[in-house]
Amino acid sequence: MDLNAHAEDAVEQGRICALAARGQRDLQKRAAEYPELFSAAPFDAALFSNIALAIAFSAPWCTVEQLRVTNRAVLWGFALDWQVDYLAKSRAEIDRLAETSLAVVDGATPATDDPMARFLAELCADLAAVPAYPGLRDTWRAAVHRTVEAMGREWDWRAARRDLTGALPTFEEYLANADNLACTVVNVAHWIHTGDAQTHQALPRLIEASDEVQRVLRLVNDLSTYQRDLEWGDLNAIMLVADRAEVEQRADALTARCHDLLAPLAADCPRPAAYLARQVSFTSGFYGSTDFWGTAR
Repeated sequence: MDLNAHAEDAVEQGRICALAARGQRDLQKRAAEYPELFSAAPFDAALFSNIALAIAFSAPWCTVEQLRVTNRAVLWGFALDWQVDYLAKSRAEIDRLAETSLAVVDGATPATDDPMARFLAELCADLAAVPAYPGLRDTWRAAVHRTVEAMGREWDWRAARRDLTGALPTFEEYLANADNLACTVVNVAHWIHTGDAQTHQALPRLIEASDEVQRVLRLVNDLSTYQRDLEWGDLNAIMLVADRAEVEQRADALTARCHDLLAPLAADCPRPAAYLARQVSFTSGFYGSTDFWGTAR
């Protein structure tokens, strides 16, 4: 046994955990400033810790300041998911949320009584501080649009299922809607905020790879949270196939596809490619025993 190697590993892991701890404290502080968004039981301390750990282990070379925006982007995704899945009572509410979100990205001043819009506006302001942002805002807007649209589409599916007015989506339709996981939109925010000119130039290729990663994470999540999704009334890929093994096999195939996409990217954009590869690996290990959300509703 190489004790020195183990000691060096522990030092690095400790440093990453410290990075996550500082990120968690920032998330808890931000959440406390938006009690309307984060007072529900699933937004527990573990959720903030889980977010910060996932991002710190995905990009351990970044500073606390660099990861602050990425962490907050993840938190925005969780808030949006909660608003759409559990608080919205009508399609009109979903449409207003989507319209308001895109207006904020376009520079509109959010209403003081709209915490979701104010939270997103602060995130957009952080991104706008990046000198290259004017040329990247359309990319950011497209990512936000895809996310809110995908969450709205899943709301439609769940409403049709609940009201017995329509069929469940097919497995392929569900997987194509993986933007509802809000993974790629977070990655776009991360790359805009932390990336160099080469990263910004490679965003179309990075987004293509991120979308494949997002589909993997969608299935890894579903394989781990099937029972919770049954209890919460959520959709899950396992509900859409005859055998759970089909979901497992697709997750494996998509993971292989991710490696194919990331290999050439690693030469041109080594850190963004490593960030995506680590994202897949961390999430696969994480969902082996727990979940991001708190357990109580």
